[in-house]
Amino acid sequence: AAKGVEAFEKMSIGALAAKIPSGKSPEEKARRDELFKQFDPNGNGYLSLAEVDKGIRDILGAQEIYDCKPAIIRAFNAAKGVHKGTTVGDNYVTRSEFRLLLAYLKEYFKLYTIFDEIDTGDDRRVDSKEFAKAVPLLNSLGGVSISDPAATFREIDRRSSAFKFVLLC
Repeated sequence: AAKGVEAFEKMSIGALAAKIPSGKSPEEKARRDELFKQFDPNGNGYLSLAEVDKGIRDILGAQEIYDCKPAIIRAFNAAKGVHKGTTVGDNYVTRSEFRLLLAYLKEYFKLYTIFDEIDTGDDRRVDSKEFAKAVPLLNSLGGVSISDPAATFREIDRRSSAFKFVLLC
């Protein structure tokens, strides 16, 4: 579990924001346009998951994010196909979806590092004991106030004794 926390600590939020231009300012749009061209080496105007993965490692130089495959996959899946009616289908991220991909990537990376810290068994699942133990951390992050860990755990996952990262996305 320490792997995700170490990655999060290595890449502060400010450094993450600097590497990933997901905002709407003209400067970030220009950086995004250039990044998209670099991520799209064959120039076809859309990105596969493999191109995104390679771009994160080779273009952004963000090894910490590259090592968090679940976050990359979730961000890619959330962004692809958002703009319906493209001729490339729903298996790729288009130029118009690229900003969303980058925004999701930031958020899912942060979420995954927290998930990884809670997953002390390193099995990519959080069980009720791990969740209960993490309540002080979760409450300290803001946005949630968990007073009954067992009930909250059941709200997250009603079907099993542990939940995976994908359930949070």
